[in-house]
Parts: sequence; C-alpha cells; structure tokens
Amino acid sequence: MRTTPPESPRFTNRLIEEKSPYLLQHAHNPVDWHPWNDEAFALAREQEKLIFLSIGYSTCHWCHVMAHESFEDEDVAEALGKNYIAIKVDREERPDIDQIYMEFCQRLTGRGGWPLTAVLTTDGMPVFAATYLPREPRPGYDGLIDLLERIATQARANSSELRHAGEQLLETMQSVAYRPSRPQAVEALFTSAASELHRSFDPRAGGFGNAPKFPTPHNLRFLIRRWQSEQQTELLQMAEETLIAMRRGGIFDHLGGGFHRYSTDSHWLLPHFEKMLYDQAGLADAYLDAWLTTGNEAYAETTSDILGYVCRELIDPCGAFHAAEDADSEGEEGLFYVWGKAEIEQLLEAESANLFCETYGIEAEGNYRDEVSRSRTGLNIPHLATPEEALTKRLRIDSGALHQQLARARQKLFTARQKRPRPHRDDKILCAWNGMIIGALARAGRFLEKPAYSDAAARAADFVLEEMRREDGRLLRRWRDGEAAILAFAEDYAFLIHGLLELYQNRFRTEDLQIALELAEDLYRLFAPENRGALFDSGSDAETLVTRPRTLYDGATPSANAVAIEVFTRLYLLTGETVWRERAEEIVLHLAPLAEQMPSAFTGMLYAATLLYGSTRELVIVGDPEDEDTRALLETARAARQTDLSILLKDPQKHDLEHIAPFTADMCSLEETATAYLCNDQSCQQPTNNPEVLERQLRA
Repeated sequence: MRTTPPESPRFTNRLIEEKSPYLLQHAHNPVDWHPWNDEAFALAREQEKLIFLSIGYSTCHWCHVMAHESFEDEDVAEALGKNYIAIKVDREERPDIDQIYMEFCQRLTGRGGWPLTAVLTTDGMPVFAATYLPREPRPGYDGLIDLLERIATQARANSSELRHAGEQLLETMQSVAYRPSRPQAVEALFTSAASELHRSFDPRAGGFGNAPKFPTPHNLRFLIRRWQSEQQTELLQMAEETLIAMRRGGIFDHLGGGFHRYSTDSHWLLPHFEKMLYDQAGLADAYLDAWLTTGNEAYAETTSDILGYVCRELIDPCGAFHAAEDADSEGEEGLFYVWGKAEIEQLLEAESANLFCETYGIEAEGNYRDEVSRSRTGLNIPHLATPEEALTKRLRIDSGALHQQLARARQKLFTARQKRPRPHRDDKILCAWNGMIIGALARAGRFLEKPAYSDAAARAADFVLEEMRREDGRLLRRWRDGEAAILAFAEDYAFLIHGLLELYQNRFRTEDLQIALELAEDLYRLFAPENRGALFDSGSDAETLVTRPRTLYDGATPSANAVAIEVFTRLYLLTGETVWRERAEEIVLHLAPLAEQMPSAFTGMLYAATLLYGSTRELVIVGDPEDEDTRALLETARAARQTDLSILLKDPQKHDLEHIAPFTADMCSLEETATAYLCNDQSCQQPTNNPEVLERQLRA
C-alpha cells in the first residue's frame, strides 16, 4: 500500500478553499476532491465519468477511519481518478444533499449512517450507495478499490440499466401527496405512539430498543407532556428511568458535563464520544421538563451540567455556538475521556481515589472495551456505578460531605484532563443548531433563575440575526471564519423561530416577536408546497437537485415540520391570528396518515400537536417592564413552572404589541398598577393586579 501523510503539500486539492472543517480535513488527500458545485458535474460530463460522492462530518469517528484507510492512500486516489469525479459534502452544511442520498442508501441497503458513500450519474441520479467501506474486502464489506472498478465496468457495459434501477428507487422516494387526515385520527396517534414506545422500552437499562441506543430527547419530552395530560404512571416512568440511566452512564461526561452522541451498548456505558450541539440542546430541554414536572433537583443539576459544558467549550468569541467536538484525539477514539486506575490513584489522595473509583466504576483491568474486538483496553469510562445515596448508607457518611468530596475529586481530575490534547472542535456555526441551544438556554435561564444562560441565549440570537441574515431577510445556514453562506433550510428557520419565541419569554422585547413572525412568514412562503401539506427541506429559491427533499419523520432531532407545527401554534396563541393555527394543522393532518404506520417515528410532531390540540393558557401582563409591580407578576408566572403558559408583556406607554397581537388592544392597567389577564383556551379570567390572586388562577 502506498500512503502519503495527509499534510503533504503536493496533494492539495480544491477543498483547500472551502470553509467547512470536514472538507478541510480532506484538502491534503491524494484524492482529487471537488466540493459540490456545477463545475464538478460539468467536468464529469466532459470526461464521461461517474460521480463518487462521499458525505460525512468532521467529528465522525468512522469518517476518520475511512479517510485514513482509503482517502489518504494513493492507490485509492488512482482508482477514483480513473473513472470518477470525487465530490466531498459536509452533511451539516448541506442536509438537503445528505437527505436525498441517505434515504436512497436506506432503501437500497436497509441501513444508513456516515460516512455515506454513493455513486451518481452526471445529473445526480444515484446508482449505488453504502456507508463505511474498507480499502480491502473483509467479511460483511466490499473492498472500495474492487467496488469502484466493478461499478465502472457495469456502467460502461450497460449504463442505461444501471440508471434505470436508480430511477425506480428514486421514484419511491418522491414526496407524499397531500391527503389530509382528520383531527380525530391525530388524537388516536397520541395513544399509539405511547404504546409503541412502551413496547420497545428497556425496563432494565432505560431507553428504547437494543444497542446502539440514542438519547432521542423528543421521545422523552413527548412522554412527559403526555403524562401531564393523561397522568398515566408508565409514561413518566419510562421518561424518568431513561433520563436517570443516561445520567449515570458513560454516555454522560461526569467530569466535564455534556452528553456524547450515543451508546454502542444497551446499558449506556460505551459511547461514541463525539459531542454534538443539538444533543446538548435537546437533552437540556428534556431534563428541564423532568425537573419542572417532578421537582427532582437532580434533573435541574443535569440541565446545568449540560449548559455549563456548552457555554464553556462550544461558545465562539462572537457569542454563537460551535457545532461539535470530535470523538477522537491523538488519532484514537475516546482517548481524551478515558482513565487508567493507576493514573487516578496518582492524582488523588488514597481515600479520595478509592471513593472515586468505587463510585464511578473504575477497574484495574478497565471497563472500556474496544468496540470491534470487545477486548478490554485497561482504560475506564467513568460512570455512576454506585449511586451516592447507597455509599452514604454503606460508609455511614453524611451525604453532604460525600457529595463535596466527590466534587473535589472530579474537579481535580477535570483540571488534569484539560491538559490533555483536546479532540478537534468543529467551529462552524449552524443556524438551526444555534436556534436549538438559544431556546434551551432561554428556558433554563428563565426557570432555573440563571441570568447567565439568558444572556448567552440573547448574544447568540443577536449574532445570528446580524451576521447570518441577508439584507433582504433571507437566512443563511452556516457562518465560519467571517463568512456566512448557503441558503438556510426549513430546519434553520423553524429552530431559530423557536429560539426567538423562548427568548421573548425572557426579555419581552417586541422585536424578537416581530422577527419571529417575519421568519415564520418566510418559512411558509419558501418551503410550503403549492398544493399544501408538509414543508420541503429546501426553499423554492434553492439549487435544483435530483429531487426536492422533504423530511417527514423525526431523526436525532425533531423534523423541521415538527418544529414548524410548534412555532406556528405558538404564534397563533401569542397573536390570536388564526392563519397560524391553520398552517400548523395543515402539516399535522398531512403527516398523520404516515404516522399511523410507525407513530414513534413522529414523536416530535406529536409533541407539537399536543400543544395544537391540547388545553392552553395565555397570560398578558400590562405594565411598565421596569416597575416593581410588573416584575412581581412576571415572577409569579415564572414560579408557576408551567410549560404550556404563553406570556405577553404589554407596555402601556407603547403600542407596538397591539399591532402584533390585536386582542391585547383593550387590555389596560387597573388602578394604574400592573395587571394580569389570564386566558384558558381563549376564555379570559377576571384581570388582577394581585400576585397572590394570579398565583391561585395559575394553580386552578
């Protein structure tokens, strides 16, 4: 095998001009990579070559493996150059391209994942797809070099047959026609989804299904919201047992906070170690929901641990947040996070070391097994093997003293770990993911009374709106190294609107609400189909691809359609304008027939639909934002900890809110004192300027 170090300057390719950290990781491969653009496809037509498409992201472990095995190898580069134009795509920059070819791969092979490998014709028609491929054949895998030659030979012999197979499969992927269901069918889906989750629930280790296990926060939030309306014990129990198991497992970083991507085993011990911004946002919301519902302070603590990590490690000097941290450091997965027992014993005093090792499952032979060989590595993933409450009983030690001793040990090990070479950080700023974390920070800042979180949310939102929105109002997807680029997708609009609506509930700046409305109008105008129904992923002004993708089900995050239902519904509740309810229901009734086939794949949509069809509360407080009596009413509303409560603040000296929410026009202060108007399901109670009366109304 002929290999050349990736930094060799003689192999610099076209990716060197790109901004994506993932593309830049491959800029010195011997493969003659192209970014996705018209020039690459024109060259393929001119040279009568196929397209070799490789899609991944910069913090993906198996993307690194395939890069080292194949894309740094001269023989692979030669095989690609002979018959193919090679194109690299960052899935996080271009989720539209990824969605098309990932769905093709899943339909063709029955599985998906990254790196995604596809072969296309010169007009983008897929004819082959797979995930990771080794350089040489091995059991269960084709070898990349042999495969490249085989597909090229087949294309030369009968290109029309190869293309026809791709066309047939692509035809099955076309968007579902708008055949709306009835609201009654949606009601039945709530029960069906909960039942399906119950059937797949793992009562021993929490979570759903077998290994690998993914956090999937929208499943947990759906269960908690259903419990709030149905009061069925098993709904909350499934959510809590999963949240507790994840927090105790190795998927949680017990020293630095934050969650890794997913667990490769069924007990949440062995993670894939990358940390994604969207996971932190979703899980912060899920743990906060659990705290708001149960009052268990452990959930609030976990929310703070997650957001503390985000604000420490993922924040950019501009105030917005980076996309992710890698699984690998020094060329090895998880090395930054694992420990030998001897190293811990050297860093801690004997008593603290023994206590830490017993609490966090540290073994002399190691609990971290190699993912492929399953052999012990001699290293350990800290996980809560022995809960603190069990230790206090066995050691007969005060719980407070034990907690402090373990906290000191964790801090000392964290300080030592910070001196290790860090995993690579993907420092691009994505609109959608920042929208998610803005919402999570705003909610946590409000309910946990942590102004620093609210301030962080505001700084990030202000940056995105200033730097990632063109003068004509069009959002852009990605910012990095001073450049904003790529037309934003439906998820960018939906999640940013969500973040702005949460932020409005903190700082009650009418401008946030106004911008959210403008973006929501653009979301519907650019992404809704002419014949109604669920939104497309890409805008009507976007590049034309082989098909226009439309994500209908939820994945690692709720789909853009699910979030659009939620924000359209919330805009209806805040403004009283029925067009927003109609738009939300339009999407729900389109997705409902699909959700009947597998309801648990639509929990994000169903979570939003509970707001659309459930009981709601709107509170309008009329008063000067700076006055003590206004703040007292706002504090009463916050202390109620009600997630279904939408709050508007009307300054009687201004009339800007009346233009956005006309129903507030006649609401005024009573006796020149801040006054609260609480409405339940569009029926308003007697206004009051007494915080105690408002508290009783909220509790009723």
